[in-house]
Amino acid sequence: MRNYLFLLVITAVMVVLAACQSPRGDYGEDLPIPDSTISISPADLRIGPMDRIEVEVFGVPDLDGVYQVDFTGDIKVPLIGTVPTVGKTAGELAFELQERYAESYLQDPDVNVTIVESVGRRVTVDGSVARPGLYDVQGNLTLLQAVTLAGGPSEGANPRKVVIFRQISGERHAAAFNLLDIRNGLKEDPRVYGNDVIVMDGSEARESYGELLRSLPVLAFFLAF
Repeated sequence: MRNYLFLLVITAVMVVLAACQSPRGDYGEDLPIPDSTISISPADLRIGPMDRIEVEVFGVPDLDGVYQVDFTGDIKVPLIGTVPTVGKTAGELAFELQERYAESYLQDPDVNVTIVESVGRRVTVDGSVARPGLYDVQGNLTLLQAVTLAGGPSEGANPRKVVIFRQISGERHAAAFNLLDIRNGLKEDPRVYGNDVIVMDGSEARESYGELLRSLPVLAFFLAF
């Protein structure tokens, strides 16, 4: 039985490695698309990384504020601390905040949440690039084009590992790519979508993303985290 399991593991590893070594892999077309491409009404709009949201607590102005969701999907609010937001509607987040404030701090709190700015049709390029920021997605934008919009790799960058963070089926996923292989035509250039977060590995990126970047293998397919 132990030998059988060992053979299964070895076979799986060989399949993955073979896929990685194939010239000009087809992941540019086969990668899963994000949830943000689905057309939805404003009331059903889901919060995404780097969105700006406004929280209002009726009668308690000290708890009001406008927050930018970080790349992992969290915000930090007074008293409560870190709150996961990605994948929730404004109404769902308001209800959760009401419950958490009611647990220990307020009696019958009335909370309203508004999505002030949705990344939507923009992509975030961060890490070790010359001009990190938000960029409009025009047409079929690719990973290489998005990095170029951000001025390309900065000093100390590691272009052999560029990570795309994407919301897929309600879960956060990440995939790492070798930008040099893409630039040299050895791999297809994957398409990026609005709400994607692209992080170039390197000395600057490791200050913010640390262990998450180090732990991702450059296998060019999305893993949930």
